[in-house]
Amino acid sequence: MRTAVPPVACVGEPRLTAGFAEYGRLDLLAHEEVHGPIGPMEPAQLLQLAEGMQLNGKGGAGFPFARKLRAVLESCERQDLAAVVVVNATEGEPASWKDKVLLTRAPHLILDGAALAAYALDADEIVIGVADDGVGRDSLMEALDERRMPVQTTIVTVPHRFISGEGGALVNGINGLPHIPPGTKKRSSDSGVSGLPTLLSNAETFAQLAVGARLGPYEYAALGTDDEPGTVLLTVTGAAGRPAVVECTAGMPLRDVLDLCEVPDVQGILMGGYHGKWITPEAAEKAEVSRKGLAAVGGTLGAGIIVPLGVDTCPLGEAAQVVRYLAGESAGQCGPCKMGLPDLARAVDLAVAGSQPADVVRAAAGEVKGRGACSHPDGTARFALSAIEVFAEDLRLHSTGDGCGRRVKGVMGLPGAPDANPQKLTLDWSRCDGHGLCAHVVPDFIRLDANGYPAFPATPVPTWLREGALKAVKVCPELALRLAKAE
Repeated sequence: MRTAVPPVACVGEPRLTAGFAEYGRLDLLAHEEVHGPIGPMEPAQLLQLAEGMQLNGKGGAGFPFARKLRAVLESCERQDLAAVVVVNATEGEPASWKDKVLLTRAPHLILDGAALAAYALDADEIVIGVADDGVGRDSLMEALDERRMPVQTTIVTVPHRFISGEGGALVNGINGLPHIPPGTKKRSSDSGVSGLPTLLSNAETFAQLAVGARLGPYEYAALGTDDEPGTVLLTVTGAAGRPAVVECTAGMPLRDVLDLCEVPDVQGILMGGYHGKWITPEAAEKAEVSRKGLAAVGGTLGAGIIVPLGVDTCPLGEAAQVVRYLAGESAGQCGPCKMGLPDLARAVDLAVAGSQPADVVRAAAGEVKGRGACSHPDGTARFALSAIEVFAEDLRLHSTGDGCGRRVKGVMGLPGAPDANPQKLTLDWSRCDGHGLCAHVVPDFIRLDANGYPAFPATPVPTWLREGALKAVKVCPELALRLAKAE
């Protein structure tokens, strides 16, 4: 369970993080002193503001906020129903911390944005979803005690799982259903919380709306690019010497952010989180922090997550751990998730072990892309495919069966510790008579060579094949096979 919020830094003019250096956490008085007053807006005013700001969702998909707002307004009028505003502050991805920073240090910005939307929609309720990891909930409750909201505002706690932060999963959880995405795609703007038209967006999105309401669209656009005005919140972890949540101006060179966080030489950088894409060190030197700028070098901004990978760990092994985690986070309610993602994790593991070519990974990814009930299979496939592309040289080394010579340190921010006792198979050739029983027990890892003798990679046995490897050791009639600690 996460308890410690990382440090906060800023490159350029602070907006969301304004006042942090002076106050730490901004209570209502400090919040009003730093940001100034804010008043309600009519629907047309708020729509004009959101369009003028070019405000896109900050949770990963980047959907235009004005389009969401208009869809809910139209749905309320068409169905003659009241609206609900939902703030998604669950932040289920282990590598992300930006929303937790806002919850713990600038909760009133989130509440300001939610209040603006609720007033414009004439909503019945505001619901704020937070994770059960205990980070930010107390700060949010304290902020609610300090002020009066325009409508009833409640906090709903959801399990701290990757898929619990998906919009449909959050709505399900609020409605008392399992915290997983719905089995069919549906628009919350038509039917969300309690069957009512629901405006659902990420916590940072509402905070940005509150900043824009004070500045106005023209002053808001004084920072950033023509296509993406304003600032961006980033979570920088991995190999960073100074991991931090960073606010920077959109369009700023990525190198400036990496230098601020003391990122050393790297093998690659994961952009956008576990549903994001890897980029090369060379691409990072040319990249700008914006959706358009990162897409130009093969990356993605996603939920603002940056995970640099140092040179002292096995990159494909790190990627394989993430794919296994994502397969385990499946809702298990559609074929691509229930069967396709475990197959993809298996293919990546065997590619790392040198037992299968990269084409098997590409085929497994192709089986799940575009076929899931939610975006989880697509995101997982995107992550796996970009890993084998960016780390192609590492993959070549693994294909020889010898691996890259580096252990997997487990630096991707996954829950739990990395394998504390990696093991590999060894063979005593003076004993082996080529019975071939071991290859029948664990054919995914042990093959028979042209002479009928066992052949297997020198890399550690994947954890999900460990039991099979142990059985292979036990059935060897000549006691030639052993499981030994991997160095």
